[in-house]
Amino acid sequence: MMLRRRHCVLPTAWFLTLSICVGLASVSLAEPPPAPTPAAVSPANAVTDHADAGLTIRILRLKDDFQDNQFLALTLAVVLVLLVVLFAFRSQVRDLVRREVRFVRKQESQLLEVTAAISREIQLQPLLQRIMETVTDILEADRSTLFLYDPRTGELYTNIAQGLDITEIRIPSHVGIAGSVFTSGQTINIANAYQDKRFNKEIDRKTGYKTDTILCMRIANKSGNAIGVVQVLNKQGGPFTELDVKRLSAFSAQAAIAIENAKLFEEVIRVKNYNEAILASMNTAVLTFNVEGAIVKVNDAALRLFDHVEEPERLVGSTAARYFTGADEWVAEAVARGLESGEHEDAVDVALHREDAVDGSGGVRKRASLSVNMSLLPLNDPSGARIGLLMMVDDVTVEKRLKTTVARYMPKEIADRLFAGGEAVLGGTVGKATILFSDIRNFTAFSERCGPQETVAMLNGYFTVMANLVMSGGGILDKYIGDAILAVYGPPFAQATDADNALNTAIGMWSSLRTFNSKRAADGKETLSIGIGINTGEVVSGNIGSDKRMDYTVIGDGVNLAARLEGATKAYHARILLSEFTRAELQGEYVLREVDKIRVKGKEQPVTVYEAMDAYGEGEFPNMDVALAEWDRAVTAYADRRWKDARVAFEACLAANPGDGLAVLYANRCNFFLDSPPPDEWDGVWHLTQK
Repeated sequence: MMLRRRHCVLPTAWFLTLSICVGLASVSLAEPPPAPTPAAVSPANAVTDHADAGLTIRILRLKDDFQDNQFLALTLAVVLVLLVVLFAFRSQVRDLVRREVRFVRKQESQLLEVTAAISREIQLQPLLQRIMETVTDILEADRSTLFLYDPRTGELYTNIAQGLDITEIRIPSHVGIAGSVFTSGQTINIANAYQDKRFNKEIDRKTGYKTDTILCMRIANKSGNAIGVVQVLNKQGGPFTELDVKRLSAFSAQAAIAIENAKLFEEVIRVKNYNEAILASMNTAVLTFNVEGAIVKVNDAALRLFDHVEEPERLVGSTAARYFTGADEWVAEAVARGLESGEHEDAVDVALHREDAVDGSGGVRKRASLSVNMSLLPLNDPSGARIGLLMMVDDVTVEKRLKTTVARYMPKEIADRLFAGGEAVLGGTVGKATILFSDIRNFTAFSERCGPQETVAMLNGYFTVMANLVMSGGGILDKYIGDAILAVYGPPFAQATDADNALNTAIGMWSSLRTFNSKRAADGKETLSIGIGINTGEVVSGNIGSDKRMDYTVIGDGVNLAARLEGATKAYHARILLSEFTRAELQGEYVLREVDKIRVKGKEQPVTVYEAMDAYGEGEFPNMDVALAEWDRAVTAYADRRWKDARVAFEACLAANPGDGLAVLYANRCNFFLDSPPPDEWDGVWHLTQK
């Protein structure tokens, strides 16, 4: 914008005035003809003298008249000159006023146009650039800077600084001239920047720029909250005026609105992009419906779920009633209910049939049905009016199949909790568990006698019965080891009744085995016998294996001892053996008898072992009450090294139940110790050298 030129009175008026004044001066300087000099008076010349005297009087009168006319002419000339000057000056003043009005109107028009243009700009960075250019132009300044306030850091920042090759400037919101204006709200108009202590001369030294005048003003939004500061430098032709302050104030008010709108738009775009990124990364299929039930938007997961990645138009734009038909008509009905009632609706583990498609050869390709979890949520605007519906669909087909598979090894409740816990549960934990280890006695000889087909058929029937007992008893079927079963009670979710659950399962296994053997005997097939060992202790549980195959299992001394106890059932002629650690965890009432203190192979710490007498059915252990009473006296005498008294008590047990193999074992031990007493340091612990 060019500077306004100051105009003066036209030279023509001054030239005319000067000419008139010169003319009048010439007239005033001209003398009238001089009067004749009077001669001596004589009688002879009396008449002549009288005539000359009259002439002289007339000349003097003419001279006075001439002087009066000259004054009148001069007065008229002066008046004429004043009139000429007045008319000329009035014309010049009118011209100057017109020029000033045109200049102001031009600036107002320019300000209006720029304000309108700014109000239409919604991109923040272009808007800030436009504001700076406009401020610089309107105020006839050299450059300007707009600082915005960052509430997260408490700083004023700008990346729109005219004349500076700097990507971004950040300063504390209370530092310098800009910080003073921002905190106080007072406009600062400085005629000499270097005389103001608040001015930072360092920037000028770095850039080589000389700052003279500064006009700095705070920008506030419609709520009166400060959002930034505008700073204008170096007014052309002198310091900034009050008119400049008013113009900047009016423009800043409009700019503040535009900045707020641009920041709001930028935030909307940021949130939109953020939501789009979330939707794109979600494995859950998301579909939105408008109030007419038409599909408006879907994410990538929805296109994959419905197999429309290559043809999204098959899904987007279609209505629920037109797309979900046949067996899936319930989906369209659910969408219609949701749009009408506005209520949230869930469908868990339901079947969803994807439509058939035509493959490249022109044939119809059938798509498999899916097992899905579906949620329908109404979409309302801020006033509560319905604007659509949101559908979220999770494909649980693989999960359902996996649950079905896992449910073959553990109870459904534990499988559900396992899936809910995720990989953290499977990653590996150390905790207390009760281990049940069972094995078929003399299985090798059985398989040789019966052959492979009969052996496999027998194992399938046997494992079906026993696995159901494990899972119904709250355990996890860890694995089959040949003819053995390893079951775990506790991991991944321990319970106070784990030991009871394991013992009850073992008792139930013996009860079910009697039924199983009865059927086999009725069919003329060989019956089975099993041994069960139970131990409670610390184990490591988790996914264990290679990168090709992994199993959820347990390892540790607690597992090994349970296996050793199962093997010991053969030596002690017992059906179920449990460790002292399991016995300490039992909460129910059971019939137990102390079997021995043993030190298994690989362990130094002895363990007291008990037999669960509840495994014997009616008549399978005659006179149990009498036999157990004698047993308590026998083991007490045995521990006291009273071998004769112990042998008598064990023989009494045999009298009550001649088939008690454990009593036979101890009676033989007493006879041995009578002949060869143990050393004085003997602690009553028996060493098991076999696994």
